[in-house]
Amino acid sequence: HHDLVAWQRGMDLVEAIYAFSKALPDEERFGLVSQLRRAAVSVPSNIAEGYGRGTTKDYIRFLRASRGSLYELDTQVLLTIRLGLAPREKAQPVNDLINECGRILAALIRSLEARLKSIQDSD
Repeated sequence: HHDLVAWQRGMDLVEAIYAFSKALPDEERFGLVSQLRRAAVSVPSNIAEGYGRGTTKDYIRFLRASRGSLYELDTQVLLTIRLGLAPREKAQPVNDLINECGRILAALIRSLEARLKSIQDSD
């Protein structure tokens, strides 16, 4: 799974979220900081776990869970801006990476779904 672009960019996202959340106020350490970090870590973790499951159907399910974590991150980053905890310009690189990861995951899911459908159609 280390060769997967989706996993690699997910790992980049974790690093970006840790750096971004480090600048948030200390009183958010057990609130948004914790939520942001947990959601970020689950992105590459679910990609890896799904890859290791051995079936395309399971892999797709875990990729969808990873995509769900991206939506959580998107919401949480927007909350940091709306609550005045982080300026929009600090959040933009993180948002860009979230969007990139989302596009990569969507393409991977589509590809695997097509492969799965093709296998099912040939049975």
